[in-house]
This record gives sequence, C-alpha cells and structure tokens, in this order.
Amino acid sequence: MSAQRQQPPSSRSGRSSNPDRDIADWTGPKIRYDLIKEFTIALVVVALLTVLLASLFSSPDDKPVTLKSWAASQPLDFAQTAITELNGTSETATYGPPFNNSPGAGQKIGPISLQRIPGVTHPINTALDFVIGPLQSDIDTPGLRQALAQFRRSSTAQRTKWETRYANALGSGTFRSDTLHVKSGDYGPIATMISSLLTMARSGALDGALLRSSQFYGTDYTKPLMFLADGTYLANVGNSYHVQGTQWGMMNETGNYPGQAWLWLYTMWYQIPPFTTSHNADALIWAIMMVLTLCLALVPFIPGLRSIPRITRIYKIIWRSHYKRLKTSSSS
Repeated sequence: MSAQRQQPPSSRSGRSSNPDRDIADWTGPKIRYDLIKEFTIALVVVALLTVLLASLFSSPDDKPVTLKSWAASQPLDFAQTAITELNGTSETATYGPPFNNSPGAGQKIGPISLQRIPGVTHPINTALDFVIGPLQSDIDTPGLRQALAQFRRSSTAQRTKWETRYANALGSGTFRSDTLHVKSGDYGPIATMISSLLTMARSGALDGALLRSSQFYGTDYTKPLMFLADGTYLANVGNSYHVQGTQWGMMNETGNYPGQAWLWLYTMWYQIPPFTTSHNADALIWAIMMVLTLCLALVPFIPGLRSIPRITRIYKIIWRSHYKRLKTSSSS
C-alpha cells in the first residue's frame, strides 16, 4: 500500500498558504522507537569506551602552577612582579572592573563598557592584598616589622621614589644563595618587604595567605591566579603546553590530549584579525556570539533562513532509509 500525506490547504481563514508553517499532520507510516532501549545501549557503550580509553591513555595529571613553584623557578620574575603590585602598575591593578575602578579601563562595544555595567564585584587592592597583607601575617621575620612601619609612615611621593628606584634596580638584579641581590641604593623599606615576600612565596606560605576566606573550604583562587597572571611565568608555562589564547588555548588540554572541540566557534575569532590585536577582543567576540546565538534561537521565525532545510531537501539524506522504504512500498 502506498503512504498518503495530506496536502497543505491553500488558505486558512482567508490567508495564503505558508509552505514553512502550514504543514498538515503526518498521516503516513510510523515506526516504533524504544527510547529507553536506545538510551541504555548508548549509556553502556559510552561507559565502556570511557573505561577503555581512560585505561589506555590516562588523563593530564600536571602539577598545579603555584606561587611557590613560580618563586622557586623564577625568583627574579616574582620580585619584579611583586613591585608592580605594590606600586599599582601591574595588569591586575589597572584592569578595572570587576577588580577595581581604574580610570579608563574596561573593554567596550562602541560607547558601552561591558565591564563597568556590573561594577566592582571582586575588589582587589594589589598593594594590600598581594604584598602588605600577607607580610603582616609574617611579622616575625627580622626587620620586617620596622620596614612595614616605615612604609606606613612615609608619604605617597616618598613611597613612589623608593618603589621606582627598586624596580629599576631589579632589572639588573640577581638571585643567588637563596638571596635577592640588587645594587646599593636608597630603597627605604621596599627591599626588605620584597625580599620577605619572596621568601614567604618560596616556602609556600604566600599561597595559603592569598587563599584565606571566611568559608570552611577555600575554593576562591582568584587572588593567587591574578598575581600569577601578572608575571611571565604562567604565560611561559601556558605557551609550553600550547594553551595560550593564540594557540586555541580555550579548547585545549595540557599535553597531547583533545580538548573541548565544541568551543571552536568561540575561540576561532581570537585567531583572526582584527581580534588578534584588539584590546576589546573579549567584548567584541562576546557580542558576535550573542548575535549568532540569537539567530540560532530565532531560526523558525526568520524568513529565508527557516526555508533552507525545505529548499535544500537535506532531510531526504538524513531520512534516506525511510524514503527508500516509502518508495518501495509505493511501487508495489
């Protein structure tokens, strides 16, 4: 017997037929589909594949990047970054929302600054949170109490002079015999403070100091991560694992492991001009993805776009077995 399908009416309530929407209910043959059976089979197959592939290939088990590993591996870079946190010139200190209200900071779409809409939701004062605060918890270090007291008593102008001199001296500084060495100069308490912070980081105490929270479990890693990001160590580690943004890093795993392939559409934009060099890349790409997402959600309502499946007849390929049976039954 041949399958019959009702033809769409030429008009409904006096209006012309719309081929995209005025489709009558299907009255042709139907096939039973056991959803529970299909789900069970898929679950078992995926579970077996997961166990098999995990036993064969394992998974990335790289040691975490910490302030301790940074200070132990590149102590001079740590000290150079610490002074920028203290004098307020680091990337975090000048980032703007959600960390601070740094003037002129924030990515924009035209005149709209997306960063400033929610405001400062996670305040970070780099001098207090990354340097002075942790040092106050290590006040028993020889000379540190006096250094902090001298720093507090000094004027902003005097602090700036000390910090600038010490930052310049670190450019030719060295680290040997577990001690930071710079040329002699008038650095006030800054040399003692940065050296003490480096010692604290190398012992692992700084990681704990920046993870302190009112919660029982410390799960907020924002501060140590932002401190790490201001130096070059974390970027170098990311580059060695090919997880930088310019290396499709958002969708990669460390080592030779596949990442989140479904993120390719998002990360693709970071690889092409003008987003590769734009300071507003994050905001612009976010806007593009919102437009694409909206287009996808509104496919049934966009004339022309909603007609693509009907015009291309792609469904004939997807359901080819069904149409083959239908053709056989029609000819019999």
